[in-house]
Amino acid sequence: MSSRIGDPETDPPLTAPSRPPLPSTSPKAGLRAGSSSSAPSAQRVSVFGLTNSAAALESYFATHQLAHHTPSEIGWIFSLYLFIVFFVGIQIGPIFEAHGGRILVAAGSLLVVLSVLILSWCETYYQIILAFSVLGGFGGALLNPPAYGCIAHYFSRRRGLATGIATASGGVGGIIFPLILQSVLPNLGFPWSCRILAFVVLGIALPANLFLRTRIPPSHEVTRSLGLLVPLTFLILYAGAHGQDPTASYVLPSYLNAASVAGRVLPGFLADCCGRFNVIIITIALCVATVLCIWLPAGHSQPTLMAYAVLFGFASGSNLGLIPVCLGQLCDVRQCGRYYSTAMMVASLGTLSSVPLGGALLRIRCDVSGAVSSTGWVALILFSGLSYAVALVCYVTARVLALGWDPRTIF
Repeated sequence: MSSRIGDPETDPPLTAPSRPPLPSTSPKAGLRAGSSSSAPSAQRVSVFGLTNSAAALESYFATHQLAHHTPSEIGWIFSLYLFIVFFVGIQIGPIFEAHGGRILVAAGSLLVVLSVLILSWCETYYQIILAFSVLGGFGGALLNPPAYGCIAHYFSRRRGLATGIATASGGVGGIIFPLILQSVLPNLGFPWSCRILAFVVLGIALPANLFLRTRIPPSHEVTRSLGLLVPLTFLILYAGAHGQDPTASYVLPSYLNAASVAGRVLPGFLADCCGRFNVIIITIALCVATVLCIWLPAGHSQPTLMAYAVLFGFASGSNLGLIPVCLGQLCDVRQCGRYYSTAMMVASLGTLSSVPLGGALLRIRCDVSGAVSSTGWVALILFSGLSYAVALVCYVTARVLALGWDPRTIF
């Protein structure tokens, strides 16, 4: 018979320092809980929708403004963006706990809108870095911790499902933004495409700021990423390098992100029933299998690559949705923002290095002729798959250290 460990409504907290009690236990999910927790989460459509559109932007930059730059150099644009989102976010968690999320979300919304708007005038590498990576990264850093902190305020037993639904917003952005770019870029060009995206981001930001509420009063206490970014960034380039239809290739990120929406909701529901660590271990193992067993031998087969995009999108989407609830299971509800920010600071090191490393691996050449071969793609895919394998070992090790080897335990 299986046992359940880590249910915040039945188990005592891991630590019990002397603190004032919470205003009340987490309320039953209702209109206020849904609107308040979804408000900052909606902003993830912009923050991670831009990240999930990296493949479309990378492909465009490589043939237009940055045609004379290597894939590794272009990759720094997206790596630096996520590095700032996660690394700067470590300071945002305590600020959210101390002062609430309204000012953070308002300031972050403004910075993200300005970032995309200014990007429309960028022509050089350093301009794109400053507008997209730096300005947009700081905006995302302000928005990310409140998205999870508000969920922790309102949900306990169904926190996995609630977080899965909230993180699905990033996948929704990854569906919408590439499709907008695909239809608008050929007709209106890059400047107006960015301006249209900026208006979309603004339309998301306004209601998100209006509905934001926190339940708990402010407190006065102030490697998986290595594997994930590589497929998101290089998928279109891979399809083009293997002679696949350019139009169909641009849709691949939308397939991936559409699957990730389902992958963030369904495993979140299962995690509340079967254990959050248990489910994330299974989904990371699925990521390893899809990268090494489907993407690696895909080659010129477009159906195989589409199947990979769907399966990997589902598996990797669940990883993103379950990380916050796994952390929330280990800490007091008032410290969720701080714990998540600290974890994302560590993840930021992976996001900073993964895409440039992947771009460098693409430059591996054959020893005989010196021409570019499939060797670089094999190295890049192995790098992604092995990064996920290392993450899998880490999660399994953490679970074993906490509970032992019994797989029947719900944790």
